[in-house]
Amino acid sequence: MDSCVIPLRHGGLSLVQTTDFFYPLVEDPYMMGRIACANVLSDLYAMGITECDNMLMLLSVSQKMNEKERDQVMPLMMKGFRDAAEEAGTLVTGGQTVINPWIIVGGVASVVCQPNDFIMPDSAIPGDVLVLTKPLGTQVAVNAHRWLDIPEKWNKIKLVISREEVEQAYQEAMLNMATLNRTAAALMHKFNAHAATDVTGFGIIGHARNLAQQQKNDVAFVIHNLPIISKMAAISKAGGSLSGLLQGTSSETSGGLLICLPREQAARFCAEMKSSRGGLSGAMGQDGGAGDGQQAWIIGIVEKGSRCARIIDKPRIIEVPYRGSMVSTQEGSNNNASPPEVQLT
Repeated sequence: MDSCVIPLRHGGLSLVQTTDFFYPLVEDPYMMGRIACANVLSDLYAMGITECDNMLMLLSVSQKMNEKERDQVMPLMMKGFRDAAEEAGTLVTGGQTVINPWIIVGGVASVVCQPNDFIMPDSAIPGDVLVLTKPLGTQVAVNAHRWLDIPEKWNKIKLVISREEVEQAYQEAMLNMATLNRTAAALMHKFNAHAATDVTGFGIIGHARNLAQQQKNDVAFVIHNLPIISKMAAISKAGGSLSGLLQGTSSETSGGLLICLPREQAARFCAEMKSSRGGLSGAMGQDGGAGDGQQAWIIGIVEKGSRCARIIDKPRIIEVPYRGSMVSTQEGSNNNASPPEVQLT
């Protein structure tokens, strides 16, 4: 599971806890701190838990950094982590810092829960639909941004995307990765979610298969639609599909929740996600107006099967437009366009 659930000796309570860490993948240390914190908390949110009692920060300072670099970069990374924790309604009360060849950032999230505070990820039934709460393509966007300075890589993709679009996609990916999945976690209870997981390093199909294997019922997950950050599918094709994006194996960082919902509840779930005001833009002081929320998409179905998952041969690619730049200077804009209608084919 995404988090461990440990029954406590007192009063029918459980300790739910998770940990995660990784290496920096974006250039902005403040945003990297936010992304790391959001990634840790996602494991709680995947179980429908909306509160966190305590966080610890795990930080590795690179021995290759000089004193000036360290004093500039690490405080920004720590501030980003703390700000995201504060947005989540919790505090960072401690942690561990070490010297290492590489920068590493991550943490631990803990909460004491009553049984109705969390949703075990094992109750999907045939007839449910699959909903995804963030677009795919974050790793492709980050890689494309790096390729701007590597001529042999850039030459492979420059016919399908401009430098400006690469920058926009990179900003979009940063914004998505730094956005908490807390709103989706709360709506899981309202709309009777049967199971969920967060989409990270194993890609959409890897995490779908893992979730399917945990189900009590004999079910299979079939993915028909892939919401992808605009132009990232074209980059994946131009690069020889090495990323595995269209096959569902491309790694994501701090991705969305993949949720099994009753069919009759899914459209309302997506509508409430869009109308919510819990997105990162609001937390960072951006006023996007009414309905400044997150998109969510119905991407597949749950049918009777042998606890497996697959993507159909020709999935529908949903090009998710850029909402505008969002950087640590807190300058940007948002597009409040309605999410595209998604039909299962």
